[in-house]
Amino acid sequence: MSLPAPGPDRACLVTGASSGIGAEIARGLVRRGHAVVLVARSANRLEALAEEIRAGGGTAYVVPADLGDRTARAQLLDRVTALGVEVDVLVNNAGYSTLGRVAEADPEDEMAMVEVDVVAVLDLCTRFVPAMVARGRGGVLNVASTAAFQPLPGQAGYGAGKSFVLSYSQSLAGELKGTGVSATCLCPGPVDTGFGERAGFEKGDFDNALPRIMWVSPADVAACGIDALDRGRLYAIPGLANRVGARMSQVAPRRVLLGLLTRVHPALR
Repeated sequence: MSLPAPGPDRACLVTGASSGIGAEIARGLVRRGHAVVLVARSANRLEALAEEIRAGGGTAYVVPADLGDRTARAQLLDRVTALGVEVDVLVNNAGYSTLGRVAEADPEDEMAMVEVDVVAVLDLCTRFVPAMVARGRGGVLNVASTAAFQPLPGQAGYGAGKSFVLSYSQSLAGELKGTGVSATCLCPGPVDTGFGERAGFEKGDFDNALPRIMWVSPADVAACGIDALDRGRLYAIPGLANRVGARMSQVAPRRVLLGLLTRVHPALR
């Protein structure tokens, strides 16, 4: 299963496209000849990326939206249809993490995170996949994390949400077999995108939480995801160290793994 061919009335929708992995995925798709619909809250950042893409001869549309708002998500399909393009590829990249113990968490903050990381993935797939199936072509790239393969004390809601995204993506791929549409889950390890700062890590804590050998650049993560989607893979983990780590976390005894992860997480020290 390969990516659908680019066309004048076709586009790839990328959420969380204002920076980091999302922006690099958009750039990577444009290099392959695709038009992109850029979605995030920050209109200014989206416009800057769109101008960069257009300056290089590509096509980019800007659709600012808060993916934590259910009304905004419900309007997204109509807003994209009004641009005169069909979404052949849906990239659910938007997401963030809270930080700290469940016993000390703010319920509103936790629910807001789940709305973006989990509910929005399900929502947008449910809205955009039916038209792909009807056309007999398309692809979905859902961005999870290596946290999907293990418990994550200190970021319990985030880790569980990424496990949902991985499981959902694999189930979706099974349902789509034979339709001409594929689904892939991208599971990066640590990436320098400002993720740690937004989550609330103290300066330097996020950078030092995992060995540098596990860190992969946003551009390399994006390339891995696009290639995996093009090849019809169920999931992809960028970086050899992260692939080994994910495998080890699956086979390690849970009590041992939990003890280790609890001791080393900066938010639980």
